[in-house]
Amino acid sequence: MLITWIFIGIAAMVVLWMVAIFNGLIQLKIRAEGAWSDIDVQLKRRYDLVPNLVETVKGYAGHERKVFEQVTEARSKAMQATNPQGKGEAERGLSSALKSLFAVAENYPQLRASENFKGLQDSLGEIEEAIQNARRYYNAVTRDYNTKLEVIPDRFIGGLAGFKPREFFQPESPAERQPVKVSF
Repeated sequence: MLITWIFIGIAAMVVLWMVAIFNGLIQLKIRAEGAWSDIDVQLKRRYDLVPNLVETVKGYAGHERKVFEQVTEARSKAMQATNPQGKGEAERGLSSALKSLFAVAENYPQLRASENFKGLQDSLGEIEEAIQNARRYYNAVTRDYNTKLEVIPDRFIGGLAGFKPREFFQPESPAERQPVKVSF
C-alpha cells in the first residue's frame, strides 16, 4: 500500500512538472504573439504616414516620379506581408525607398525648411525608433521561446504539444548599412 502511495506521489509530481513546462511555453508563445502585434501597430503607423510624406515631397519635386512609385510600391508590399520573414524583406524595400525619398528631399532646400515636411520627418523618426524597440522586444521573446523549445526536457513536452519555433524579425541586411547612392 505504501508503494502505491509513493508511486502516485511521484506520478503527481511528474504531471505537475510537465504542466509547469507546458505553461511556461504557453506564456512565452503569448508574449511573442503580443510582441508581434506591437510591431504590426508601429508598422501600421508608418504605413499611414508614408503617403503624407510622399505627397509633401511630390509638391516640391514632382518630376521625381520613379522615387514616388518605388515608395508607394514598397509600402504596398510591406502592408501585404504577413510572417516575420516576409515582413522583414518588405520592410527592407520600404526602408530603402524611404532613404531614396529623403535623398531627393535633400536637393530641395525649401522643402527641408517646410514645417509640414519637418513634422512628417520627425514623426517618421519617432515611429522608426518605436519599431526598432518593438522588434528588439519581439526578437528577445522569440529567442527565449525558441531556446525553451530546444532544451531538454522542454523539447519533448513542446514537441508532444505541437509547439513550433518562431521566426525572428530581421528587416535589415548588410547592404542596407551602405549609404544611399543618388544620381540624376
